[in-house]
Amino acid sequence: MSVVVCIGGGWALLHGSKKAPPEATFQVKRGEFLEVLQFRGEMKAMKSVPISAPASAGDLQIVRIAADGSAVKAGDVVVEFDPTRTQQTLEQGRSTLKSAQAEINQVRAQGQLTEEVDTTALMKSRYDVDVAKLDVGKSEVVSAIEGAEAQLKVADSEQARRQAETQLMSDKAYNTATIEGKRQSSSKARYDEHRLQSSLDAMTLKSPASGIISLITCWHNNNDFRPFKAGDRAWAGAQIAEIPDTGSLRISVHVDETERGRLTIGQPVMVQLDAIADRQFTGKIERIGTIASTDFSAGWPFPRDFDLEITVDQADTRLKPGMSAQVTVILNRIPNAIAIPAQAAFPKSGQMVVYVWTGKHFEEHAIRIEKRSRDQVLISDGLQAGEVVALKDPTVKE
Repeated sequence: MSVVVCIGGGWALLHGSKKAPPEATFQVKRGEFLEVLQFRGEMKAMKSVPISAPASAGDLQIVRIAADGSAVKAGDVVVEFDPTRTQQTLEQGRSTLKSAQAEINQVRAQGQLTEEVDTTALMKSRYDVDVAKLDVGKSEVVSAIEGAEAQLKVADSEQARRQAETQLMSDKAYNTATIEGKRQSSSKARYDEHRLQSSLDAMTLKSPASGIISLITCWHNNNDFRPFKAGDRAWAGAQIAEIPDTGSLRISVHVDETERGRLTIGQPVMVQLDAIADRQFTGKIERIGTIASTDFSAGWPFPRDFDLEITVDQADTRLKPGMSAQVTVILNRIPNAIAIPAQAAFPKSGQMVVYVWTGKHFEEHAIRIEKRSRDQVLISDGLQAGEVVALKDPTVKE
């Protein structure tokens, strides 16, 4: 009985000497190691139908605008501008058109009267010529003096006739030119009326297709970077919204030159959208840019990045342009690997080490790291499955 007690007591003494590690630890296991690259990206529509303010309008103020992300059908009203000023200008233009038409009628009537007077005068002058010629025919039976007077009357009558003809032609030309000038004024007034009517019609922007409204973000006068809203003033031709083609949605990413060299078309990716936290998407790389562009939003020195386009495999009605995404590109899968969190490996004396818990204290072990990926490192030598390593350097005192 005493032997049993001694053995049992020895076992208790041996195992009772183990204690919990003073630092947070990680138990090493074998499993699949994923070599990945991670990027931040944004969902964009490669194709979309723009909705813009009228290019020919002047000062525009929005009185109503559809909500961002709202569904619309073709013909639904998306934006309404204040039409007051355009309506007033249109009424003035219509008044100008009526005045121009009235002036044309007045000039035409006055011209007809003038031509009738000129025609009457011409007819009278022709009659006077004929009478004077008859008097000349009597020269054989009248005195020489009377005959000479008759000849002078013929000459005077013919001169009067020529003047009447010239006057008639001149008045006709003048009337034609005056009417043409008035017609041009009328045409301009009519053109202005049509233009203003078109501008008035353009005060209401309707959806050219069915889809989801995406309001465009832009700079405003108060240095506010946001979409348009009711009460804002818009400049002529400003793009206010768009209807994205959901079939052309892509995730746009910028990658540097070193990362680009490790990517290939068709490479699988995992996508986590910030706005859709309850679902993870998969996709693949569809396009890799061949020419680097300067990213002025990244701060000095401005990096030169390559554009990357990623397609998403799954459809979801919640997907829309502007969503931020975390993209994970899977470069390689290594099965039955030993990997530990990157925070468990520490540089020391020119090598990487880990601190293995022995049950009583931590021991420093040198390791060789084969690959790094995201928040893990792949260990090729120095660790075994089942060992427990510190997640914080135990040799560093607080």
